[in-house]
Amino acid sequence: MSELIYKRVLLKLSGEALMGPGAFGIDPETIGRMADEIKELVDAGLQIALVIGGGNIFRGAGLAQGGLDRVTGDHMGMLATVMNGLAMKDALIKRGVAARPLSALSMPDVCDDFNVREVRTSLDAGDVVILTAGTGNPYFTTDSAASLRAIEIEADILIKATKVDGVYSADPVKVPDAEFYSHLTYDRAITEKLGVMDTTAIVLCRDNNMPLRIMNINEPGALMRLMKGEEIGSLVESKC
Repeated sequence: MSELIYKRVLLKLSGEALMGPGAFGIDPETIGRMADEIKELVDAGLQIALVIGGGNIFRGAGLAQGGLDRVTGDHMGMLATVMNGLAMKDALIKRGVAARPLSALSMPDVCDDFNVREVRTSLDAGDVVILTAGTGNPYFTTDSAASLRAIEIEADILIKATKVDGVYSADPVKVPDAEFYSHLTYDRAITEKLGVMDTTAIVLCRDNNMPLRIMNINEPGALMRLMKGEEIGSLVESKC
């Protein structure tokens, strides 16, 4: 397992993953560790696109439940993903990795607009492309944005890196004997409401045959081992 089994991947990071031990914002040590792992993959020849959530800074859907206009809240959430993307860009550049943030919302003074052709060109050139602002539309999560972008850029796999080891039949914190699923189908994830991703995101993957891997981002070296073929986390695909 010395050779990488993928050429191009889309890595979805939750905003919460950037908090580290904190309860809010971005932990410099945590984002630095993630940047180190991404650099290792780039140096090995992997093409990487990133989608980062914004939950560590702002959650529009949650405030909408308290009376804030949902569209306004979602736009604020998109801006949070841009902030996370800029932080990751800075961490990567400091490590000598070319990184290019693109936004689904036009903000030319901050980063370039998203364009799928530009993404493919940048990936082929060895840049890490950071895709921010979700889909640019309210009511769509960053999970859905990750699925859509993975399909658009023709990634080999979509990896959702979270704080859990993979997919369980129930919350393993609340249900200690919950069953771990190393391999399952999209339809099972939807039917059993396993919380892998939101339904729109899973349907996009299913209908476009985009394999989805759920893994723990806090396990050092796990990303590289996965890229070399080790079975880590849970794989969601059409058949199992």
